[in-house]
This record gives sequence, structure tokens and C-alpha cells, in this order.
Amino acid sequence: MKGFLTLFSVLILTGYTAAQQAKIEIGQQAPEITLSKPDGSSFSLSSLKGKAVLIDFWATWCAPCVGEQPELKTLYNTFLDQVKGQQFEILGVSLDKNKESWQKAIDRFGINWIQVSDLKFWKSPVAKAYTIEELPFNVIIDGEGKIIAKNLHGKELEEFIRIFFNQKK
Repeated sequence: MKGFLTLFSVLILTGYTAAQQAKIEIGQQAPEITLSKPDGSSFSLSSLKGKAVLIDFWATWCAPCVGEQPELKTLYNTFLDQVKGQQFEILGVSLDKNKESWQKAIDRFGINWIQVSDLKFWKSPVAKAYTIEELPFNVIIDGEGKIIAKNLHGKELEEFIRIFFNQKK
């Protein structure tokens, strides 16, 4: 009986933990993000309502993330008309823990889209809310905050955004 209770307890606790760590899925509402920009001011994802948003989770210590920044800059410039037209934005969410490294990377890559972080590394509540297990990771949301794609990179990401905006015409 004692063995059964122990097994039952483990199964219940495991199920409870798994339920709390449910993956975000396409079609779900994106969890809110409210973090600090490099200048210390607060920024919330919900302030971008009405725009399609690429939420790019990255860090300076992540080589593939760093390698992706020039591609994101090209993507941002490719869709600059949509950015200026208040239809599209990129939100960079850094899982760094060192502000100086984060700021140097922003400057080095000439990142001109919104950047936020709480500098809590993997312990960031945002990393938990989005169930991020590896970087780079991204999510694309529509103007209503619904997740319409996740973890697209390179040409696949650019093509998805292009098709999204062509369908809106």
C-alpha cells in the first residue's frame, strides 16, 4: 500500500508539473510580456496590439542567436514599410544576465527594433510563460495577440511574414 501511495503521489505531482509547463501552441493567446528596455523604461507586448509581432527570444551567450541578428536586421529592413505603417514589429526578448553584454550586442549589430530583458537568464518569468527550452526561439503573433507561428528561422520566417502581409491586402 505504501508503494502504491508513493507511486500515486509521484504521478500526481508529475502531472501537476506537466500541466503547469504546458507548451504554448499556435492559436493560443500569447502571454503578456512586461520587461525593461535597455534605458530602464518598462515596455509591454500589449502596447503593440493591432500589429503582427515577431517575438525573438535570444541571448548574447547563444552563438546561433547572435548569428541570427544580422538576418533579423535584414528582415526588419525588408518589412520596414509595414513597420512604418504600424502593421509589424519585432520584439527582442533577451535571456541575458549581463546588461553590459546585452547593450554591446545591441550596439554592435545596430539593432533598431524594441529590445527588453529582466536580466534573469533562464529564471525569467517570461521564459517560463513561453516554456522556452532552447534558444533561439521565436513566436509570431497577429494583431489580436494570437500565436500564428512559432520557431521559424531564415527564409522560412521571411516567407511566412511575406505571405501573412500578402493575405492582408
